[in-house]
Amino acid sequence: MGTTAHPGFQTEIEFELPKGYVDEAGTLHRRGMMRLATAADEILPLRDPRVQQNEAYLVVIVLSRVITRLGTLPDIHPGVIEGLYASDLAHLQRLYEKFNAGEDGDPELERGKQQTAGGKALRRVTAVGEA
Repeated sequence: MGTTAHPGFQTEIEFELPKGYVDEAGTLHRRGMMRLATAADEILPLRDPRVQQNEAYLVVIVLSRVITRLGTLPDIHPGVIEGLYASDLAHLQRLYEKFNAGEDGDPELERGKQQTAGGKALRRVTAVGEA
């Protein structure tokens, strides 16, 4: 998987979904690109009424902001993230956690603990079939 870097740090990372997103035309999209999250990517979604009603929706909004490409899809929006298989969502969450943890890594992320933004669960939402 490729990456894009600036002097001193990486800003984008390529990924491949285990199963892939199937669009309305039946096209399978597996390869994509995720950019490094900004503070706004984690803070602004907290204002979204969908997140205020259901904290688990935060990951959908955040991923739709930081995934810049998925196959040949022209736009990545929350509906695309909602349409992912649970295993692909879990894969992207792990990638997001690892990629945004920084060079030193975060011991809490390594143990799979939740991180928070504004007191709301951000990084880890149990996927269907996960315990």
